[in-house]
Amino acid sequence: MILLTTSRRPTSRIRTFCRDLARSIPSVVRVNRGKLNLDGIAEKALEFDADRVMIVDQWKGEPGKIGLFRAGPEGLTPVPPLICVASVKLQREFGAKVKPARSLIITTTPEESHDVLKIADSLSSFLDVPRLSMDEAVSKHQVSMRVMHVSSDALHRTRITFMLLPETIEVGPRITVSSVVWET
Repeated sequence: MILLTTSRRPTSRIRTFCRDLARSIPSVVRVNRGKLNLDGIAEKALEFDADRVMIVDQWKGEPGKIGLFRAGPEGLTPVPPLICVASVKLQREFGAKVKPARSLIITTTPEESHDVLKIADSLSSFLDVPRLSMDEAVSKHQVSMRVMHVSSDALHRTRITFMLLPETIEVGPRITVSSVVWET
């Protein structure tokens, strides 16, 4: 299980983004942080039997960073990468009304850069979901399924978006990554 929380004083946009992530990624429990420090978050994760934690920090009122952590009795341990966010597009901005995801796969296209594939692999490992090529996912999954698609945009920035298969309809949220920090 994964515990999802925010920075200490989240804006309404960050809270909505976290709600969208919790609906898009299975086995995520969203918790309001309040005045909890990192040790308090680790304790809260243990209460929910969550072994992983995602923290969405803000930058100028928008989601700015997504930190990934392992939770244990000794506290939180950062897991690379730290994802720096350039922008997000919420589910409501897509006009999508989707049910919470029951399952998830991560997809990429074969021609993606090494950096994009490295991000997809690390997210696959952290979220404990398989990574397939988009063609494999479309051919194998004929029922409606949620997909986290990792690709690069026209400006060569990494883009993480959530889609429904087999229709390949983007339902959001969409995360445009400005940079990724691999060393913690």
